[in-house]
Amino acid sequence: MARTDLRVRLFGRLLARTSVATMDDARLRRAQQRRIGHNPLTDLLFGAVAPGVRLTDGTAAGEVGPVPVRVYRPDRAGGGPLPLVLGFHGGGWTLGSLDSGDWLCSSVAATVGAVVVSVDYRLAPGHRWPAAAEDCYAALVDVVGRAAELGADPERVAVVGDSAGGNLAAVVCLMARDRSGPRIAHQGLVHPAVDLTMSSPSIEENASAPILTRADCLAFRDHYLGGQDPRQPYASPLFAGDLSGLPPALVQVAEHDPIRDDGLRYAAALREAGVPVRLTEYVGMPHGYLSFPRLCRAAPQALAELCAEQAAVLAR
Repeated sequence: MARTDLRVRLFGRLLARTSVATMDDARLRRAQQRRIGHNPLTDLLFGAVAPGVRLTDGTAAGEVGPVPVRVYRPDRAGGGPLPLVLGFHGGGWTLGSLDSGDWLCSSVAATVGAVVVSVDYRLAPGHRWPAAAEDCYAALVDVVGRAAELGADPERVAVVGDSAGGNLAAVVCLMARDRSGPRIAHQGLVHPAVDLTMSSPSIEENASAPILTRADCLAFRDHYLGGQDPRQPYASPLFAGDLSGLPPALVQVAEHDPIRDDGLRYAAALREAGVPVRLTEYVGMPHGYLSFPRLCRAAPQALAELCAEQAAVLAR
């Protein structure tokens, strides 16, 4: 087993002081009001917007009303409609924002040559499951329906998400299949949380890992579900009775991640259901490695793999 980098371990100790496991609802809501923004320090930690990408803020339909979205479009886009990628940020369904997804979404837009739309879904505990999932699906339907306005192709659609966003990307694929569309060509699942019963062996193996601990996992889950059944398929996609007919998937996991085995188990379940899957485990990496691209040495490789997979599928 490879050790995590020293700088990642040190950063993890700093994050532990503000662990969600130590927050009550009031403190968590205050944390939700803070925005990352962009400055030399935050860009050093979380990555800057990729060069050559234009950002436009707007709204899309959510389950009960409009939700904010951010559109990323590469400047050198060519003449025809571009592929369309829906992005869902991480943060344990309780934290995260459009700003926190800027590096990943802009990098996908620039590298894949796609219009990327990041969805700022409602957060728990103010809005518990299934609010986030329903917002993401409603936004997908709305954005695909308005693809022409964005210069995008409604027939070439992918989704991508990390952590809780990976959960939402997987859930949206289930919803789109079960609700007769829109058709999704590819799902990029970056260390996804797909078993909210917390049954994966890696939960205990990496209980005290940097960045995300077992206590954090339980706290995020409890804020999101509020005591609801964690085996609901639109909460835990691993418990869907039928995974056939879902889009081809890239599943990336991190060695030092409490939910590493969620991704391993989901990849195996998708394959058993006949879904094409590429699975990659990033050795020595903690949870959230794509959220800290300047700290985690595997981030460039993981991003390149994600973009190559989506570009190949969307080109068709």
